[in-house]
Amino acid sequence: MAEEDIYTKDGTTDYKNDPADKTKTGTWKACPYILGNECCERLAYYGMGTNLVNYLKIQLNQHNVTAINNVNNWSGTCYITPLIGAFLADAYLGRYWTIAIFSMIYVLGMTLLTLSASVPGLRPSCNAQDVCSPTTMQSAVAFIALYTIALGTGGIKPCVSSFGADQFDDTDDAEKKHKSSFFNWFYFTINIGALIAASVLVYIQTHVGWGWGFGIPAAAMAIAVVSFFSGTRLYRNQKPGGSPLTRLCQVNVASFRKFSVKVPSDSSLLYETVDEESVVQGSRKLDHTKTLSFFDKAAVETQTDNIKGAVDPWKLCTVTQVEELKSIIRLLPIWATGIVLTAVYSQMGTLFVIQGSSMDLHMGPHFEIPSATLSIFDTISVIFWVPVYDQLIVPVARRFTGHKNGFTQLQRIGIGLFISIFSMVVAGILEVVRLNMVKRHNYYDHKHVPMSVFWQVPQYFIIGCAEVFAFIGQMEFFYEQAPDAMRSMCSALSLTTVALGSYLSSVLVTIVTDVTTRNGKLGWIPDNLNRGHLHYFFFLLAVLSVVNLIVYIFVARWYTYKKAVGTLR
Repeated sequence: MAEEDIYTKDGTTDYKNDPADKTKTGTWKACPYILGNECCERLAYYGMGTNLVNYLKIQLNQHNVTAINNVNNWSGTCYITPLIGAFLADAYLGRYWTIAIFSMIYVLGMTLLTLSASVPGLRPSCNAQDVCSPTTMQSAVAFIALYTIALGTGGIKPCVSSFGADQFDDTDDAEKKHKSSFFNWFYFTINIGALIAASVLVYIQTHVGWGWGFGIPAAAMAIAVVSFFSGTRLYRNQKPGGSPLTRLCQVNVASFRKFSVKVPSDSSLLYETVDEESVVQGSRKLDHTKTLSFFDKAAVETQTDNIKGAVDPWKLCTVTQVEELKSIIRLLPIWATGIVLTAVYSQMGTLFVIQGSSMDLHMGPHFEIPSATLSIFDTISVIFWVPVYDQLIVPVARRFTGHKNGFTQLQRIGIGLFISIFSMVVAGILEVVRLNMVKRHNYYDHKHVPMSVFWQVPQYFIIGCAEVFAFIGQMEFFYEQAPDAMRSMCSALSLTTVALGSYLSSVLVTIVTDVTTRNGKLGWIPDNLNRGHLHYFFFLLAVLSVVNLIVYIFVARWYTYKKAVGTLR
């Protein structure tokens, strides 16, 4: 290998801040430590979140709707806080230190939650009938712990996938072709953690105790921190490029200042640095695109712009800065269509669990499984479909489409949106069948209808299949289409769809409950589901998903892919 080929050309550095040596850093040899961190962190997250609705109902004595909304709001916050972590990573700390610092906060939150579920005085007291009476202080400690965890995950979630992808040099064709596979196996690893959480941890929480059930995820999170630090010498690190929000604001301000300026038809006349490197630290130059031409005004040189001296970026911006803003704006319609999908996904942690709790939970004559454990079939579905997609579907699709990855990222997301519709249809049909059994045998006041909870398996399995197409496609799409110096921010942007999907689900539950309980009616989602109409809610989500898919098809056809040129500085 020639001397100039030893080092990466994408601007990455090693742990000493020297140019990254290809032979000693990055690629798959660095990934096990990153994937190990993600596996343990997701085990910790799902070890809490999978069964959290039951914890709130049993230990904190909350009603169905209250517990559902609290889980949705907490889950939503877990996917809003990544905006904080992403900003710090892209602007100041870099992805490595952001992951490291916020992991410590995460461990602190997990430790506090474990204490709140196990230490006398912090743990709610319960009577012989397992009816608990938490004090205000005990509830407050539990929620402080949960929202500390939400802050901790905000620094990890937007950075880990991007940090892993950073280990593959975009300028090296041999390395770049592995990046798409990395996202597939990254999501596979997430679900290994979720598999252990949904099977082992949910059982421990239900049958052994919540202290152990939360303590084990806390230990897993500590292991995640150790795993991450163990790979320090092997990592490639992208330099933070300064505040991305400042650059976006500069383009907006400069565009409106030159509102009356005409944009030249020849894009080569727009302002850009003459050298090959971009003015943005850690970013390649971006080629000019014709869409959203209003913002090109920010790059039009006028007589008042002192381009021979120090250029004022609030008056004159480079084409690359303008294209950064355009890239973000073009992503927003695709981003918005992910909200309904994640509203569907969020049902696994709320209404699917409650629906399962009203069914027969026995597996054999003596063994009873927690309803939250059924989410294991979503995880099994993902673990099944990831290698099938990577090793079988992609090669077959490549023959028909000619695309190196089988499908474009937008096609992959669209297929996932289509599949997700059927999960709500199947869940609704199951509920219709369950209620018919209630009606035929007068099971209205029974806690469990004698219908096996394993009839829920198809709805979980379908969501898992949709995830492999839509969520992994979205993860890769937002990374690839993000400007180089804004990748953590764009990963965080994609994660906010999960937050808004959870909030949307919470709002829908609240509105549906308010409307359907008028005039003394029990409503669609009462505490006793045998007297409710949960299927109406599932069918409502199916209809919203169909409308969402139609909108997605239109915005995907409109999308213009970014074009990176030049080298990183």
